[in-house]
Amino acid sequence: MHTKLTLRMDEAVVRKAKMEAKRRGKSVSRMVSDFIDSIGSRPDSEKVLPPTTASLVGILKGQEISEDDYKTHLREKYL
Repeated sequence: MHTKLTLRMDEAVVRKAKMEAKRRGKSVSRMVSDFIDSIGSRPDSEKVLPPTTASLVGILKGQEISEDDYKTHLREKYL
């Protein structure tokens, strides 16, 4: 079932959306629908991270790092 939805956007954004829709061979409605449908479609555990970020995930698990530790690190690094 399709339901009509009215969106209010700046004219420049609407022009850009129409141009992009034409380039992709889709309607603006289809693009908006596809975008909203894609939000939250993957669980957090399946999100693709950049390689550097992915290599750091969990590196401090179980470590007790305080804000003071971080401030000390920054002082040592930049002073």
